Amino acid sequence: MSELSPSSPAHDAELSAYARLVRRRIVLIGALCLLMTAAMLFDIATGPSNLPLSDVLTGILHPGALDAPSRVIIWDVRLPYALMATLVGAALALAGAEMQTILNNPLASPFTLGVSSAASFGAALALVMGLSLPLLPVGWNLPVFAFILAFGSVLLLQMLASLRGTGVETLVLFGIALVFTFNALVALVQFVATQEALQQLVFWSMGSLARATWDKLGVLALVLLATTPFSLAASWRMTALRLGEDRARSFGISVRRLRFLALLRVSLLAATSVAFVGTIGFIGLVAPHIARLLVGEDHRFFLPASMLTGAAIMSLASVASKTLVPGALLPVGIVTALIGVPFFVVLVFSRRERL
Repeated sequence: MSELSPSSPAHDAELSAYARLVRRRIVLIGALCLLMTAAMLFDIATGPSNLPLSDVLTGILHPGALDAPSRVIIWDVRLPYALMATLVGAALALAGAEMQTILNNPLASPFTLGVSSAASFGAALALVMGLSLPLLPVGWNLPVFAFILAFGSVLLLQMLASLRGTGVETLVLFGIALVFTFNALVALVQFVATQEALQQLVFWSMGSLARATWDKLGVLALVLLATTPFSLAASWRMTALRLGEDRARSFGISVRRLRFLALLRVSLLAATSVAFVGTIGFIGLVAPHIARLLVGEDHRFFLPASMLTGAAIMSLASVASKTLVPGALLPVGIVTALIGVPFFVVLVFSRRERL
């Protein structure tokens, strides 16, 4: 009997090893889910009015069992803040994981192609120029304009990606050009801004979860729920793309269409997140790297692990923003940058040592 026969001992050993690998990855994803939940509960319990974790659980599961002030703190202040951190972290991590795959670049993130800069320009137009849309509530002007500009920038990229002969390198170079263009436009708007409008714009660009509301949470959750199933459905094609474009085409995969749809998902996730919380860097860069180290390149496991890792990191960064400086609430974008830079350096050097 041939060694490659389906009933051979070698074949059975390979199947057994693969089954153990799958079980290990499932266990790791379960552990990440527990870590994310614990980090979110810790985020809810952290703040000026320290609440025991038992009160937090009681307030979430049985709100009527707590006094009115505690219910207001949990449901009107802490819970929207913590849920926004979780959803934004998951959205940016998913966008970063897909961006790194379609660009075949480990340094890619949702903001590589100018999404953040375009959103900043939209926010600048709303804050400084006072632009608004009819029948739109005042509190929604800034996120809507930030989303429109961010989404429009990615539509330009998608138009470029649809051109024949356009490669990944051209896409990245065009994205870099968009970054510099929108940064220049933001600087121009800042130059003519009043002191009050300039202060608001600078604070928005730092990234903050303080603007979280249940309405915005609903919109972000809807976008995440609408895009995640399509990302998971394309997981095997994305895994094949990691083997190279030629190999993916040999499997019958339309690389151009796959990249176009992935860019569409990335644009929705990144634009919505940035519009609601401002610029928050390194989540979409670091979280996919951690997930890749844990579960490998198989996107069936890599994408969920990236989302859970991003949500956990964002929740922990939210906790740090409330505890690093006593009596002050730091913009979470500053915290993610301070934590993300050294952490990413450690990841780079550990990767080099393994190679």
